[in-house]
Amino acid sequence: MSVAEEKVTKYDGYNLHTVKTDKFKTNTIVVKWKAPIIEETATLRALLPYVLQNSSNKYPTTAALRSYLEELYGATFFIDLSKKGDYQVISFSLEIANEKFLSDPEPLLKKGVDFLAEILFHPNADGKSFAQKPVDDEKRALKQRIQSIYDDKMRYANFRLIEEMFKGEPYALGVNGEAEKVDTITSAKLYEYYETARKEDQIDIFIVGDIEEDEIASYINEKLPFEQRTVTAGERAVHNQVKEKEVKEVQDVKQGKLHIGYRTNVLYGDEDYFALQVFNGIYGGFSHSKLFLNVREKESLAYYAASRIESHKGLLMVLSGIDQQNYEKAVSIIKEQLELMKQGDFTEDEIMQTKAVTHNQMLETLDTSRGMIEVFYHNAVSGVDVDMSHWLQSISKVTKEEIQNVAKKIELDTIYFLSGSEGNN
Repeated sequence: MSVAEEKVTKYDGYNLHTVKTDKFKTNTIVVKWKAPIIEETATLRALLPYVLQNSSNKYPTTAALRSYLEELYGATFFIDLSKKGDYQVISFSLEIANEKFLSDPEPLLKKGVDFLAEILFHPNADGKSFAQKPVDDEKRALKQRIQSIYDDKMRYANFRLIEEMFKGEPYALGVNGEAEKVDTITSAKLYEYYETARKEDQIDIFIVGDIEEDEIASYINEKLPFEQRTVTAGERAVHNQVKEKEVKEVQDVKQGKLHIGYRTNVLYGDEDYFALQVFNGIYGGFSHSKLFLNVREKESLAYYAASRIESHKGLLMVLSGIDQQNYEKAVSIIKEQLELMKQGDFTEDEIMQTKAVTHNQMLETLDTSRGMIEVFYHNAVSGVDVDMSHWLQSISKVTKEEIQNVAKKIELDTIYFLSGSEGNN
């Protein structure tokens, strides 16, 4: 089966990832800046991409910038901020029409690269500090994004679980930084951090579309002159011996949030990573999973019950919404389902169904240019090289014994429960 392949070329200042495909009528360029999460800079880093996206030297207002994107046949430009393991990743994404499908032959892709060069190398600044208004506007917006986590109790419970599991570690920090540090950021301080990040971050540039790879590579190398840098590879996530803990918090909520964190002791690229993927699908990843069927459907204990893994941190999270009086029973059943997995109490039919859904889910992800980029970026983050054909083949080869063995590696770390005041002692 044919799966899209990326070509990776290493330059002094960045890695260029090209995927030539005629699947899309647009070309997508994504520039990713990766750096370790550090408490001193996490909030600066959370603010920076939004200020860069707001305006630039050539487009000094957001309206002017967006107006130019409309001239590029409605090109879409947006930024994203994420945590991948112990890294905070900034993404600048541009999706632009492929000129091959237009009557106007103007070189849209090159104009798209020029636009990104303007955003990344010619910000709305005087060489020492950013323009004040965009910084003030984006500081207000950043505070709102941080507050929104507290307003969304499912996201808040997840944030608190990670905060408790990784107390004292950089990973405990939220991707948007800390609210109390936002007001301490000045335009000059942010500009100084921008200069540092641009010169020191690991830069990966992805381009997906029906492109002439050598031609666009030459143009990107000319227009995005990232300086030579030495990026130190991060250490693989390790943790001390797990000591189970229970954290309960009371707020004005009607539905309790029971989120449980486990250490998988498996990272992306490890030999048993594929078995972990299939394990998660059977345990809580899909609608046919043990958590969904037993906690939600059979016992009617939860409004939702699912699990997901963070492949770069060795983390498995169980997420459920329950009535407060069902806390003990829900915890007991969630634990019991994991024990059953460790004992091999799952069928070949469950394995086959999970492999099929996992396979289809990956193909659906690879069916969009942005999904494709996110999948390929796992390799850049982890420093390993997992080919997509190999990924799909490896999933199909996972055995029951391998799933059972990977389940035995999983250790309970933290049980976090957010509930209302009713029913709490």
